Amino acid sequence: MSTAKFITELDAHEVFVFGSNAAGAHGAGAARTAYEKFGAVWGEGHGHHGQSYAIDTMSGFDELAAEVSRFCTYATTRSELTFLVTEVGCGIAGYAPEQVAPLFVGAPGNVELPESFERVIRPRT
Repeated sequence: MSTAKFITELDAHEVFVFGSNAAGAHGAGAARTAYEKFGAVWGEGHGHHGQSYAIDTMSGFDELAAEVSRFCTYATTRSELTFLVTEVGCGIAGYAPEQVAPLFVGAPGNVELPESFERVIRPRT
């Protein structure tokens, strides 16, 4: 299942997963939405806060890959939650879905990816 392009509200068990910078300056895009609506903490650029989960997408691709791996590990420990992943890394960070989506291969079942990532990981034949 894939997440909607624009998430504006969450159920109690849902978590908004967004791309951040290491400093946690959530000034624009999905990061701003996370800060204004879903409990992201200014100054915290990593991890679970409120109904949001920050993935550092601005510190290079290797760090992005490490952050996605940590996120997937975390999601396996929180099976009662559903994690709605936005197009992390595909905005200001400048990566394409074709680059980022493969990082989510093997993500647990409680992680819902955007359609653009799903198309890369599970192309229709």
